[in-house]
Amino acid sequence: MSLFDKFADVAKARADLDRAEIPPVATPIDAVHSATEGTIGGRRVILAGTNNYLGLTMDPDVVESARRALSEQGTGTTGSRMANGSYASHAALERDLARAWGWPSAMVFSTGYQANLGAISALAGKDDYLLLDSDSHASIYDGARLGHARTVVFRHNDPANLDRRLARLGDDARHALIVVEGLYSMMGDQPPLDAFIEVKKRHGAWLLLDEAHSFGVFGERGLGVAEDRGVLDDIDFVVGTFSKSLAGIGGFCVSRHAELEYVRLAARPYIFTASPSPAVIAATRTALDKVVHGQALRKQLWRNIHQLYGALNELGYTLGSADPGPVAAIVMPDRESALAHWYGLLDAGVYANLMIPPATPKGLNLLRISLSAAHSPDQIDRIIDAFGRLQKAA
Repeated sequence: MSLFDKFADVAKARADLDRAEIPPVATPIDAVHSATEGTIGGRRVILAGTNNYLGLTMDPDVVESARRALSEQGTGTTGSRMANGSYASHAALERDLARAWGWPSAMVFSTGYQANLGAISALAGKDDYLLLDSDSHASIYDGARLGHARTVVFRHNDPANLDRRLARLGDDARHALIVVEGLYSMMGDQPPLDAFIEVKKRHGAWLLLDEAHSFGVFGERGLGVAEDRGVLDDIDFVVGTFSKSLAGIGGFCVSRHAELEYVRLAARPYIFTASPSPAVIAATRTALDKVVHGQALRKQLWRNIHQLYGALNELGYTLGSADPGPVAAIVMPDRESALAHWYGLLDAGVYANLMIPPATPKGLNLLRISLSAAHSPDQIDRIIDAFGRLQKAA
């Protein structure tokens, strides 16, 4: 017997995928040439699976901000915010985030995963309730475990199911935190946010919205789905990440409640983790300014989104969501078809994401395209052409 025996099934699944010269999971990107091009297996490809929604990873201003901070402040803080790693730039970024929402408080975490882990576990403790959408990200489920709240899972994007579950709590619903996402990254679908807010208000509960994949994409200032639908005043907490539209690594939580500041004293992933490096913080501050004032970038991104969604629908592909967005999830009939399409796209010079069970909802086999404002019309045409040729060959 061994501690590793429990990994036998996942090891076999990984070995099956790794038999090919280029593995479709954790695919090595040998070189990155731009926000939308790289080299995989010695071949130059379009990067269409990166979550680099606004293409800011190679933005000269963002890169220069990181370079300057690296030169002036070094490679890392070597400590947590609560110990020796709280720099003036961390507080400045928090003020920038709070100002963007017009809210009194913001916290910066070292990763987006830890933002959910820290905020959720501190806000909903052992005497509270968590109401989680069944398709929630792993970080949301792990935040529930860390905080020991009584967790109730409701059906995906189903306000009526949430309503019934809150009704059973009675007055305890006032100690309940509902968690939904602005954009679900596996299927690319969005929540019926207005209906969720109505349910929340009816029961006096609280609402946390994870805008990891929707921040930068939706809304006039790119603040996400809540801004786009005009309901920011009805959201209690917004969690987001630096690793998508902000082109870095890290996370944040902002709130219209000034009491969010108390979370600093209770969130273990915040208290006991080294703070983000000065270069990351500086780059993120510059990227945040470009997001808030990035209407032109968003317009280009949405042109790309509508072009791809329209073409995939015309080709007869089944999409995970009828609502267009930066993530196009193409549902494949089985694992073999998904693998064949992934390799076919790579042969055509397009890198996409392969998503297969158990990582996917409902056991679906998916190909996922992440669109970027940096994708040129020619690159979108090449992606569409690759899907067209695969469809004809199927």
